[in-house]
Amino acid sequence: MNEKTSPFQVWNEQARQAYQTGNFILAAQAYGRAAEAATHAGDELTAAEMKNNQSVAYLRANQPQAALDALSGAAEVFAQAEDYRRLGMTYANRASAWQALRRFKEAIRDYERAAEALEKAGEDQLRYEVLKLLSALYLSRLQLLNSVIALQAGLAGLKNPTFTQRLMKKLVFLRL
Repeated sequence: MNEKTSPFQVWNEQARQAYQTGNFILAAQAYGRAAEAATHAGDELTAAEMKNNQSVAYLRANQPQAALDALSGAAEVFAQAEDYRRLGMTYANRASAWQALRRFKEAIRDYERAAEALEKAGEDQLRYEVLKLLSALYLSRLQLLNSVIALQAGLAGLKNPTFTQRLMKKLVFLRL
């Protein structure tokens, strides 16, 4: 490590490389170290972002409890900074971990929180993706009406829908 390379940069690069090669456990551990380095440097937003990355790596490694634990405090940091995009991503990551743990009530709550935050951020495509995940969760729980409502909400919020999304919009909003 040269004088210009910070510990955060070293850990972040190691995490990125490990993630790209599919070594998700090593990536999660390195993202955790990057979060610690960012916290030590006084950069709470970057630390929270690294916790998000760590959570995703743990989810990819099929360790949902570790993914959930990694997100401790991240939502509060983004909420305080009014960084609604990253707050929405944090809630979506938490929802994915809850879902993998088969804690569906908590997953639904966090998918809904994610959608609200992403709407505040003006992230219509990301909001749509989150509501699609929520719709699929409702469908898997045989809550058909809730599934359709979630999908409709996601589609209705799109500013520039793709061709496929426009087609889905026509199908979902048909009156039977």
